[in-house]
Amino acid sequence: MSNSFTLTSEEHQKLCDIRHDLHAHPELGYEETRTSEVIQRELAEAGIEFRSDLAGGTGVLAWLPGAQEDDAIALRADIDALPMDEISGVPWTSRHPGRMHACGHDGHTTILIGAARALAAHGPLPRPVMFIFQPAEEGGAGGEKMVQEGCLDGTIAPWKAQRIFGLHGWPYITEGVVGTRRGPLLAAADRYVIDVQGTGAHAAMPHSSADPVLAAAAIVTALQGIVARNIDPLDAAVVSATTINAGSAFNVIPQDARITGTARSLSPEVRDTIERRVIEVAEHIARAHGCTAKVDYMRGYPVTVNHSDAVDVFEDIASREVGDERLVQVDRPFMGGEDFAFYGQVIPACFFLLGLLPPGKTEMPALHHPAFDFNDEVIETGVAMFRRLALGN
Repeated sequence: MSNSFTLTSEEHQKLCDIRHDLHAHPELGYEETRTSEVIQRELAEAGIEFRSDLAGGTGVLAWLPGAQEDDAIALRADIDALPMDEISGVPWTSRHPGRMHACGHDGHTTILIGAARALAAHGPLPRPVMFIFQPAEEGGAGGEKMVQEGCLDGTIAPWKAQRIFGLHGWPYITEGVVGTRRGPLLAAADRYVIDVQGTGAHAAMPHSSADPVLAAAAIVTALQGIVARNIDPLDAAVVSATTINAGSAFNVIPQDARITGTARSLSPEVRDTIERRVIEVAEHIARAHGCTAKVDYMRGYPVTVNHSDAVDVFEDIASREVGDERLVQVDRPFMGGEDFAFYGQVIPACFFLLGLLPPGKTEMPALHHPAFDFNDEVIETGVAMFRRLALGN
């Protein structure tokens, strides 16, 4: 621990100022023009080579050379915000109604900027390092586009990345603690739309209708049986119906109804079963009610799987950088989705959690909560971990 990395007070304040600026000016996926400009400004000031205008125009890939060109390391941050209003009350609250950094991407971006600057100041590096600033993690699959455009395979940077690391601020574990697990860490995240078509009628004469509201209600109830009766109890899965819309008047049975929802899983087999059963349940229940159902099942992010070798590297580095007392084993996956998964489909990857919960507190606003704000006190830990993962010593 004696050689662990620390930021000077001036460096830390500069990064806090960057983070607050990004937080006050949140931008949604593929619209992060100002955010991208801030990233490019900081990279240019540090003398770091980069390529911008990626993944729809706002993605940035930067790199630093190193001695072992066949052992390049990639580090990733997501840069987009969420479409929601902020109620945190902090001085750097979002200046744009309907947009806020409720998932901490302002912190992730700041940490990667700090790591890039620290590594640029380090001098000759043992291996090349690539810095991926990707747009549209929140549902837009910006990570997939960065992969497709060659951010890992040497198409843009002079080297092919051999391993990649990413982090996520985590308000559920103590400030400055880091942790991960081998294998699945976050779930595959799919969504579905079920359109139920019936026959409308006066609400006082339901016998002359094929009621899509009744059919939709039965479908929502039956969907809950998929996990309960079609999935092995030892396999994790979620099927949630989250919206149901139908009708426009209290005395009219409408012509149609729409159900939307999400499904989460941790294995390809369970994912296949869920998709098949959502379609079967919706179509058959609708038919039993004299209606029809059209199901649009859309596969989203795959499972975020941590490669055992990359986790070994992470745990060794974390043990030396932050100490064993601040390194935890995550005992089970979380059912949220994360498009870092796309990088792990190409090269060995490790996604880890960075604790945000201030000492002495038992809770703080959760991710995607309108009062959430990233904890500035963990910026140094994030920078230190990224820096040491790049150096590998």
